Amino acid sequence: MLEPGKIIIGALAAVFIGVSKAGFGGGLGMLTTPLCVLAFGPKEALGIVLPMLCAGDLFSLIHYWGKWKKENLWYLLPGVVAGVLIGVRLIGRFSARQLNVAIGSLAVGFVIFQLLRETIFRAEGKFSPRFGLGFLFGTATGVASTFAHGAGPVVAMFLIPQRLPKIVFVGTTVLIFTWVNWIKMPFFLLDQSVIPLSWLPAESIINGQTIRWSLALIPLVPAGVWLGVQLNRRFSETWFTRAIYALLFLTGLQLIFEFDLAGWLHALIRAS
Repeated sequence: MLEPGKIIIGALAAVFIGVSKAGFGGGLGMLTTPLCVLAFGPKEALGIVLPMLCAGDLFSLIHYWGKWKKENLWYLLPGVVAGVLIGVRLIGRFSARQLNVAIGSLAVGFVIFQLLRETIFRAEGKFSPRFGLGFLFGTATGVASTFAHGAGPVVAMFLIPQRLPKIVFVGTTVLIFTWVNWIKMPFFLLDQSVIPLSWLPAESIINGQTIRWSLALIPLVPAGVWLGVQLNRRFSETWFTRAIYALLFLTGLQLIFEFDLAGWLHALIRAS
């Protein structure tokens, strides 16, 4: 019997992916993994979210087809492969608690980066990307994406100083993450029972249980894309984005410090 809370959080995560892929809500997509971690646990969340991200990437890729600066992908791709290999090798060595802290830290770090990025890049001149820097950023992208599907700030730090037009920036980001997520897929499916390599996880991150959840939730991704398009046409995303950052920040803190929110609420009700 599925718990209603898990169903609701999983459904919201799928819709959030679609809305963010439609270009609305700033860091809404970053909220997906931390929320799923609260519902399913860290390793299960990573396995459930990746197929939904791949589905969302396909919808976005069609919409932004050709509206990208392709050389950025070639600069980052070698490092991305190296980063994914490093991430997969390390992820099996972390306990659930340590993964929670890693995912929560990336969530909090994303919010801080978004708040400070204008200050960080205001004084910077436009720069042309190159392979050496691309490899470093690509490696960081691969590691962060493997641990938490949370490499958005890393890619943004590589693209923002290039002063790309908004649609090219979004299209390039879509292209990069389409490749990143599909590169991760075989490593999330494999484990030591399939290929006896010590650096693979003892148990695959994507398994029968996570696939069932993913298949149940994926139809909500295009619904989220449609919703995102409608929201883009009708509403300003300024306050919506601020609310998302606040929720993402609090969710990250919850994963890091494991506040007993239910106990606090119960004590508050008794005290009143």
